[in-house]
Amino acid sequence: MSIFPPRTNLLALIGVLLCSQLANADTIRQTKGDYEDKFRQLDEALPTPNVYRNAAGEPGPQYWQQQVNYKIDVQLDEAKRRLTGSQRINYQNNSPHTLKYLWLHLDQNIFKNDSMAEMSTDFGGIGRRGPATSVGSGDIAARLSLDELRRQQFMADNELGFKITNVKNSAGKALAMTIVGTLMRVDLDKPLKAGQTVDLSMDFAFNLVEEDAVSARSGYEHFPKDEREGGNDIFLAAQWFPRLVAYTDYEAWTNKEFLGRGEFTLEFGDYDVQLTVPADHIVSATGELQNSSKVLSSEQLKRLQQAKNAKRPVFVVTEQEALENEKTGTDKTKTWHFKASNVRDFAWASSRKFIWDAKGYEQGGKDQPFVMAMSFYPKEGGELWQKYSTESVIHTLEVYSRFSFDYPYPVAQSVNGPVGGMEYPMISFNGPRTTLQDDGSRTYSQAEKRFLLGVIFHEVGHNYFPMVVNSDERQWTWMDEGLNSFLDGIAGREWDANIPWGVEARDIVDYMKSEVQVPIMTQSDSVLRLGPNGYTKPAVALNILREVILGRELFDFAFKEYSLRWKFKRPTPSDFFRTMEEASGVDLDWFWRGWFYSTDHVDISLDKIYQLRLDTKNPDIDFQRERQQELDKPGSVFVERNKAEGKVQWVEQNKDVSDFYDANDRFTVTNKERNAYNKFMHDLEPWERAAFERAVAEDKNYYVLQFSNQGGLVMPILLQLHYTDGTSEEQYIPAEIWRRSPKAVNKLVVTAKDKVLKEAIVDAQWLTADVDVENNYYPRRIIPSRVEAYKSEKSKAKVSRDIMQDSKTKLKEPAKKLEDNKGAN
Repeated sequence: MSIFPPRTNLLALIGVLLCSQLANADTIRQTKGDYEDKFRQLDEALPTPNVYRNAAGEPGPQYWQQQVNYKIDVQLDEAKRRLTGSQRINYQNNSPHTLKYLWLHLDQNIFKNDSMAEMSTDFGGIGRRGPATSVGSGDIAARLSLDELRRQQFMADNELGFKITNVKNSAGKALAMTIVGTLMRVDLDKPLKAGQTVDLSMDFAFNLVEEDAVSARSGYEHFPKDEREGGNDIFLAAQWFPRLVAYTDYEAWTNKEFLGRGEFTLEFGDYDVQLTVPADHIVSATGELQNSSKVLSSEQLKRLQQAKNAKRPVFVVTEQEALENEKTGTDKTKTWHFKASNVRDFAWASSRKFIWDAKGYEQGGKDQPFVMAMSFYPKEGGELWQKYSTESVIHTLEVYSRFSFDYPYPVAQSVNGPVGGMEYPMISFNGPRTTLQDDGSRTYSQAEKRFLLGVIFHEVGHNYFPMVVNSDERQWTWMDEGLNSFLDGIAGREWDANIPWGVEARDIVDYMKSEVQVPIMTQSDSVLRLGPNGYTKPAVALNILREVILGRELFDFAFKEYSLRWKFKRPTPSDFFRTMEEASGVDLDWFWRGWFYSTDHVDISLDKIYQLRLDTKNPDIDFQRERQQELDKPGSVFVERNKAEGKVQWVEQNKDVSDFYDANDRFTVTNKERNAYNKFMHDLEPWERAAFERAVAEDKNYYVLQFSNQGGLVMPILLQLHYTDGTSEEQYIPAEIWRRSPKAVNKLVVTAKDKVLKEAIVDAQWLTADVDVENNYYPRRIIPSRVEAYKSEKSKAKVSRDIMQDSKTKLKEPAKKLEDNKGAN
């Protein structure tokens, strides 16, 4: 029995299908007034090309960007957990504009109680550590986490934010400054014209936040002084000095308040930084160490040299040395001197707890043929960090360089501390650790291993996006987080495909059909769910673009072209969109519009399949076919039951009465039909007759597949066809099939006579993030699921408390906390 509607007249059924669709236009077709062109040109939404950024998505002939150089001296007061520093800034105005003032970021001011971030926090809304239930809900009390209480108390007990003094020009003259939240305006004593430079200096200081208490991108972590932890701190310093706001051709000063989520875009420059820390601390920082012989022992220097050609990471500072440092402590200091060229930021880490390992990476190329990969971690990092941190740093460079450009810096570092994952040039902060067990061993879960590998791939990968391809995350999260998540997924699958790395199409479907979403292009601080929106969805979109729409060859060429065009420059979304189209040769406006500018989702439904057969026009053949189709239909239940009851028809009882129609029926062929057929064949042109006779002789199967777009997001249709002979094939239907009818389309599939379709499936491999795979099957399948038996439990609401009984309960003495904090982490 056929799984499809019966084979019938091809032309007639096509007409029926069209009429049926028009009749149902309210449900599957656009009606007058609601038409939306999913393929209209995106240029109407993009900035107009100009001399700075051309229509191909590459820097124009007059592209410019500023340069800012820093010379900084800073001291870490370990006891007070305070940084005190001074800096000299050289600002080069490469823009065609005259500047009367400069804007600087003061990111540490976000921790002030009167900051915009604090004052605009929505209690109970989407965001930081809010309550699980809202207020005003009767007997159900609002909930406030202990984490949030700890945060409030830390901020109340400590004076936070920058203290800025002595803002002067190169001649020592004081310059007026105005602080606006996390920004500071410095008024120049004279206008800075195009092509000119200006020097200024200032002193700054601030108290570091406890990262575990405040949840920040930097700060310190304190380890309790006991036999398990040994005391001491890890200091992570990031966004720690007043930094120049980017001045761009597309926005001028990008001076948007720092609210904690949207990061930043900065200017490239050279850094000369001296970090004074306790003498027993080990320091990791952006740039190359200039005075290694003064801060490292001769044995440590020797090990560092050995690491350059080692097969596996070499300990520069061993675990035993780190443990000895932890035991003693010192009042003396050392100054670590670092220099970094052509970077857009500077971060560092310092602790006496640090173990340090390193391994050289020969990447070749003319720009930076050798890179030293290094990791810094406390004993709590254990075997997990010893085995995998530095090796995964190198793996990241290998993968990312293949898709973009050679890693341009001399070092790449992974540092363990309280920050779960954060990136800066040449250095990243990564969080996972081992767990100390009661028997003294250190263990870690598979999830923690996957977390460590994944976060290092991601954070080290940020050296490429946005630390070199200098996009602006304050405005467009996806431009570095999404691109980076796309690449870290590739790095993960190339490391170990058996580990689930995420960023597959299936990982975004729940978000795409949810109501808690906004377009990818939404500004960072307004995004409702940052992870799915800024990371996973754009990464999945790029995976689909690479694996489904463009193919690897075209995508990889275009993506590399984008990377090279904007290496050490500042791209915008339009530059990415235009480059990917221009370099691939494929119009992708429909893709960018759907995936990045809308909240539509993918849900392509295969609604019906009609099996058609070409009429021969020969009545002696076609009428016989029609008779057979009639016989193949189920018989009348009334007739069958009449027979069962023994009822005899009148015509059977009165056979002496008959007429013409007892010997002939509506399928009887007459010469009138034969003459019409002969005339039809006679009137055909020779080419028409040849084509028709061939089609009749081949007697192919014609299948009309009806699709509807339930989700609104137009996508290619990935069709898998299974036949009764056990074979199958795949067909790719481009997204352009929806260009005139974005809500419903039909596709004709023609097969050989003996190739009978058994089943059709849309997106059988789950490549397009289709949110409802069950309507992808025709005929529909039984939906696989599970059912679990359970025992009903009585409600535990407050009204059911047996206070009379509970009041009899004796008060237990609290368990005495062991002085050694056994079991504490």
